[in-house]
Amino acid sequence: MSVAGATVARMTDLGRREQDILALERRGFSGPGAKERAIREELGLAPVRYYQLLNALLDDTRALAHDPVTVNRLRRIREGKRAER
Repeated sequence: MSVAGATVARMTDLGRREQDILALERRGFSGPGAKERAIREELGLAPVRYYQLLNALLDDTRALAHDPVTVNRLRRIREGKRAER
């Protein structure tokens, strides 16, 4: 791989935590509190911090390249909530 190719690869790679956040968002959760419990137990994050990281991730082009279906779905949900305000 060329130097330019290696730079592009590093810029498009998400870290493990970012990948784990997107993976958690792909899952379905039954019942209230199940998602928050998974956030705490699997990622070791407080739900508030998780959602801060998730919102920043939705604006990251690397996340879009990694998982376009999930990122676009979450962007639509976010925009719908903003429109309601």
